[in-house]
Amino acid sequence: MHLRVLGPLTADLNGISVVPTAAKQRQILALLALYPNRILPTATLIEEIWGDDPPRQALTTMQTYILQLRRRITQALGPTPHATAKDILTTRHGGYQLTTHPDNLDVHTYNLLTTQGQHAFNHGQDHQAATQFRQALALWHGPALVDVRPGPILTIEIMRLEESRLITLERRIDTDLRLGRHNELIPELTHLTHQHPHHEGLHAQAMVALYRAGRQTSALTTYHHLRHRLTTELGIQPSPHLQHLQHAILTLDPTLNTPTTAHPTTYNLYSA
Repeated sequence: MHLRVLGPLTADLNGISVVPTAAKQRQILALLALYPNRILPTATLIEEIWGDDPPRQALTTMQTYILQLRRRITQALGPTPHATAKDILTTRHGGYQLTTHPDNLDVHTYNLLTTQGQHAFNHGQDHQAATQFRQALALWHGPALVDVRPGPILTIEIMRLEESRLITLERRIDTDLRLGRHNELIPELTHLTHQHPHHEGLHAQAMVALYRAGRQTSALTTYHHLRHRLTTELGIQPSPHLQHLQHAILTLDPTLNTPTTAHPTTYNLYSA
């Protein structure tokens, strides 16, 4: 079974979708897809569907949902299957397990690519890191599980995936800055800083890209806009890292013009 959670939920078997239309069954399939080849306790699935207030017949209803999912799998397997629906969606002691090869899950491939990219990034292998980060981000086709109504557990999982996506995007931009691609990054960073108006890391990247493109005034304006938002909306000042970066731009610090691997990220370019 091929599974995708980095965008709309998809689950294909022999080219046939087994994703149900019913909201609660989609939740169950999504949660099982996030933990393939692992037993998910029935209590966890019940909590995802009904939160802290499950109905009296929650266990029976859950069993019905599993049965309906298996029926869809059976239909996709065809008339002469090499496995049964119970081999794929297995009942285990106290829970259920969705069995598939890890390579059939997009989030597994994503995690593998980001790990490889981070290793290359840490060792200054910037071209390789940029390629792997791009390949990882290309697996996304919208917000994680965008067409699934999340319960309490899926909500946390979606937040975790989206945070990982943003971190990977930051690392890819850091790598591109090391490779001297500051001009190409400016439109993307302009969009990202508007999309994440309090994110210091993205603003630091925008400031460095603008400065290296010969736009010192724009780099300082980016800082002042962020500082205004932080002070008026949150009552805080920019971090020492960002204040030091602003000072470096003001004083035309020559080290700003040289891409370096001495610091792990652009945000830490001027560590306090």
